Amino acid sequence: MLKLQRFAGSIVVQIYRGATYSSNARAASAALATAASNGQGVGSGAADEAEVRADLGAKKPKISGMVAAAFESLRNENESPGKATTNNSSSTQTVNNIDERIINAKTVNGLLAITENNNAFSRKHALKIVSILAEWSTVDRVKISDFENDSRFLRVCRMLGRTVPKNETNGKKNGTGSGTNNSNKRISGFRTDDLNTVLGVAGDDEAAKLIASITLPQMVKVMSTLALRKRRSTPLLRSLAFNISSSSDQLDLKQAADVLYAMSTLNFQDSVLGAKVCADVQAALPKNTEKSAVVGSVLTSLGIMRYRDLDILESLTQWLLKNSEICRPQDLSAYFLTSALLNFKSAHLEDVRNKLAKSIVREDFTKQSDWLNYVWSLALLGIVENSQINSVLSTEFLTKLESDKAVFTPTSKMRLLNLNSYAQLCLTGYKGALLPADSPAYDVPMAHTKSKQILVNGMLDALKSLLPAVNHVQSSVDSKMGFLIDAVCQFDAKRNPLPLDSQSADAIKIALMVVDFHDICHGTHRSASGPTNLAFDLLERSGYQIIPVPHSEFSTSDKLLKRVQYLEAKFKAIVSK
Repeated sequence: MLKLQRFAGSIVVQIYRGATYSSNARAASAALATAASNGQGVGSGAADEAEVRADLGAKKPKISGMVAAAFESLRNENESPGKATTNNSSSTQTVNNIDERIINAKTVNGLLAITENNNAFSRKHALKIVSILAEWSTVDRVKISDFENDSRFLRVCRMLGRTVPKNETNGKKNGTGSGTNNSNKRISGFRTDDLNTVLGVAGDDEAAKLIASITLPQMVKVMSTLALRKRRSTPLLRSLAFNISSSSDQLDLKQAADVLYAMSTLNFQDSVLGAKVCADVQAALPKNTEKSAVVGSVLTSLGIMRYRDLDILESLTQWLLKNSEICRPQDLSAYFLTSALLNFKSAHLEDVRNKLAKSIVREDFTKQSDWLNYVWSLALLGIVENSQINSVLSTEFLTKLESDKAVFTPTSKMRLLNLNSYAQLCLTGYKGALLPADSPAYDVPMAHTKSKQILVNGMLDALKSLLPAVNHVQSSVDSKMGFLIDAVCQFDAKRNPLPLDSQSADAIKIALMVVDFHDICHGTHRSASGPTNLAFDLLERSGYQIIPVPHSEFSTSDKLLKRVQYLEAKFKAIVSK
């Protein structure tokens, strides 16, 4: 009921304000449709809200203080619930009688008549009445004109708006103007537009139903505001995803960037919406010849979401190559980092190396960690230079990085370990600096997520049935290369398991690596992520045979026998090579 009350409250305030500000019933009906007067504008975050507030603040409602207070009171209904006016049984019976009359009322007049000469009528009853009126209005059972000027309806609004500060009222009475100014500010802060109508609804299911009635730009604004407020409402997001994906209108580049930003901020994956947005980005990209910031935003969001669409990534690559003169260093850096995370290597990688990578220098980054991330991304793409690796493994750089605890994070430590191993195993003729044995980077705490650890435990249970003793397998091995090896074991050429301390020359070292949801890229072209691919590459260069155990093939819900057979087949395939 509380959800319905807040839903009704938001809409009725919109109705009431629409009626107040409009000169006819048609304008009031437009207000009821939940589309704000400036809803066609495009933008996101606080800037959009400020623009809406500025537009609304320019209007001078007749009873703005009362309506603003009513809206504020409705917004905080779940924090300050109404209290019963009396505690005796007689009053309780009277209150129950009012509730029954409200439920049984069939007309607007029947509802509003309950408010007359009834001392037991409370704010709770007022909320019930506006809830019913809102519902009737939205389904066209009644017209706004049926009750917008009714004194009884205004009385209900006054009850909901009883929190209007006295100084505002006094300001109006004294003609000082301060009351009007204050009420205008309150109106601008609490008036329901397309965003606040939807976001003010407590019930996510009810809010989701409103999405279909607003325009595509308004949907984008709602989604952006959800991200700004860190409100991850799954029903609302699904409704937005469905309606945006179904729209025949094309998103412009800014709108597409806003949607991707919201998806990445709220960790909301939707393949259909992602495909729609990427297609619209590709269509709008050639028109953008002035700014690279929006392109950088798109790239960053794709990387955060691990959304891999080769077509959009190639289009973004072409745009950066064509417009490299106007590209900011941070946007180019976002391209390389996203490409590394998504395990994407452009068909024009040499052009990327010569035209984009070489245009970035260390001085372009104010933070040591940003330069580290850039060099790391180049290593994953295979286009890093020896001098760049040396720059991040040098004593001078490490000292600066370690001095700033805010940037010397576990992620930074793991990437340093990645690069240290990459320099030794992958670079030809590298003679630069390496991490000292006592480097703090080796002290990085590494642990799996809870979901991945469950998969690892399931794999270890199956291994116990294949290997004869505990000294034949080791789990959660710190590779000293920036990642964990989930399990290590050895076999001879005849597929016989060997103890881990065996020094046999023909021993086949095997590393089992669980690949869960977070280790892969999603989207149109799924694959292992860049960091996962790097880990496999470093292990192979260290002499290991890799057995990936993807979550899509191996499940703890499978019977133990099935899991054992799965691993046994993998071992046979490795040894037979």
